[in-house]
Amino acid sequence: MQEENTRESIEVDVLIIGAGPAGLATAIKLKTEANKNNQEINIVVLEKGSEIGAHIVSGAVIDPIGLDMLLPNWKELDPPDMSEVIDDRFYILGPAGSLRIPNFFFPRLMSNHNCFATSLSNVVKWLGNIAQSLGIEVYPGFPASEIIYNEDRVVGVTTGDFGISKEGEKKDSFMQGMEIRAKHTVFAEGARGHLTKTVIEKFKLDKESDFQKYGIGLKELWEVPEENHKPGLVQHTMGWPLDNKTGGGSFMYHFGKNLVSVGFVVHLNYKNPSLSPFEEFQRYKTHPMIKDMLSGGKRLSYGARVISEGGYQSVPKLTFPGGLLVGCAAGFVNVPRIKGSHNAIVSGVLAANALLESFTSKKISEELVSYQEMYNKSTIAKELSKVRNVKPLWSKFGTLVGIALGGLDMWLRDLGINIPFTMSHKKPDHLTLQSKSGSKKIEYPKPDGVYSFDKLSSVYLSSTNHEEDQPVHLNVSDIGLQTSSEYHDYGGPSVNYCPAGVYEWILEDESPRFQINAQNCVHCKTCDIKDPNQNINWQVPEGGGGPNYSNM
Repeated sequence: MQEENTRESIEVDVLIIGAGPAGLATAIKLKTEANKNNQEINIVVLEKGSEIGAHIVSGAVIDPIGLDMLLPNWKELDPPDMSEVIDDRFYILGPAGSLRIPNFFFPRLMSNHNCFATSLSNVVKWLGNIAQSLGIEVYPGFPASEIIYNEDRVVGVTTGDFGISKEGEKKDSFMQGMEIRAKHTVFAEGARGHLTKTVIEKFKLDKESDFQKYGIGLKELWEVPEENHKPGLVQHTMGWPLDNKTGGGSFMYHFGKNLVSVGFVVHLNYKNPSLSPFEEFQRYKTHPMIKDMLSGGKRLSYGARVISEGGYQSVPKLTFPGGLLVGCAAGFVNVPRIKGSHNAIVSGVLAANALLESFTSKKISEELVSYQEMYNKSTIAKELSKVRNVKPLWSKFGTLVGIALGGLDMWLRDLGINIPFTMSHKKPDHLTLQSKSGSKKIEYPKPDGVYSFDKLSSVYLSSTNHEEDQPVHLNVSDIGLQTSSEYHDYGGPSVNYCPAGVYEWILEDESPRFQINAQNCVHCKTCDIKDPNQNINWQVPEGGGGPNYSNM
């Protein structure tokens, strides 16, 4: 609750936090159905990025099931470039060679045919235009910073203040944030949303589910020579440069005019504190097969974001008094398929249907339990259930054996054979790091400036920008603990796991000092997840700060 309230306040029917696929799908479906019924439902969408799509980064190969459900005529609505998948390949990499796994080894649900390679940030911008054309109020550059409660019910949020100095003083440009109160608040912040994690904790939404697991996805957009471009090619790999005990893999998607999305995912349950997901990604691009595809090309963009990987058993309860969770805020990513946007859109449609029921009945429900019931019967739950043991098997047995067992599990389920058990995740990701004394330090090659690059030049390509004179939005709760444990015990893994050069340990008279270069932050949320003591808390910076992704 706010202390003595002097903020400007507005009231709306539905408030949506996050203008990603799930949030916009919720708004579009609800407004469309309300308009059909001549109902007036006031919807506001808050987006922390400087514009719609600015903070969206994904592979992305999109299963159109979500768009078909949301906008049956979507192909007629001038969507962004969509290259239909016509060639689906999977390889296991070694240091110098590769082995292609024939497609017939994979269950049907792993197929990418009838899907589309595209830019998710462009899809989101397109959905944002549709939302605004329907009369939905979308406000980029307005991050939700705090939840407003009335007793034990969510009743809205407070947007962040503008014009606060590093010292916490009001500058001449100061503008106080406002309260936006709503009958229903939809949390669509994506993976590890800073407000979502507080409502999960407050309402104990994960009481009957496993803790969430995560991976970090790093991506670059390349323009390659026309002779290297293969429209509709989707390629995934596992293996090198990661060892068998470290989960992860790569993607490469060809779309648009000579564009290739190339990316790398590292599961955040890795053990070695000197491992750097960014450096593993750079090393991957030096593999002969990958170099051949990128040869003569130009790197255009870079980005990074964590991915929810816990799957079916980690999905929390989705509803609570005054609000609900949609999309990656709830963890609807299908890890084996490396896809979540279709489930995000479907969840938005389901949420809109539940909200519409509430407004149609003219009785504002304390909790929209019908949404939970819809999810339980949905294609999302069915899809996630089929792959629920893949990630735990991978973690337990390593890449080669774990993926083979996971594939067998998926094949049996695909054939209709019920396997009556669900494996649990054993540890949250922050507890998996070994001490530096128990780990072999990984030495990475210097970037060559052609295929591999450094962090700062990469952050430059993300167009990341923050107002420098503002409070640091990465809050270290106990700097003494950070020094004694994160530095002395673990060797400073924050320097390695951050993909943007935010964290540095600087020796001054042989004493380590923790430096935070917050202006570099691409809002990936890795630090909030992987710090071994959960001592770093990611908070929203001043509105509009962060990356400005284009075509990602």
